Amino acid sequence: MAEQRYYEGVGRRKRASARVRVYPGGKGEYIVNDKPLREFFPRDVDVVEALKPLRVIDGIGKFDVTVQVKGGGITGQAGAVRMGLARALVEFNENNRRVMRKAGYLTRDAREKERKKPGLKRARKAPTYTKR
Repeated sequence: MAEQRYYEGVGRRKRASARVRVYPGGKGEYIVNDKPLREFFPRDVDVVEALKPLRVIDGIGKFDVTVQVKGGGITGQAGAVRMGLARALVEFNENNRRVMRKAGYLTRDAREKERKKPGLKRARKAPTYTKR
């Protein structure tokens, strides 16, 4: 079996990391961790988020996509897949860079959960003050 050419991109969001491979000229199969996209991401919001880069370049159904994603939660994983897919599409065609950059899909969202501080209930929430 001949090895099919693919383009790869890595995306990260919160604690999630995704390795995305794009195969041009496919039937539009979208596999995430060996499962179909809709099975891996049950919420429509996450499916839409993961497919945004393909919608921007009108590439739905023109590529086969395989994804290996780990870490974080479902929303973070969907964001990581979005970024990895955008990077892979830019590697496939450099003309996609301007569109992806304008949509904000190539920018890493660096926000992470803030650590809990001693003496506080959460990162910033202090216990209720009582005078007596």
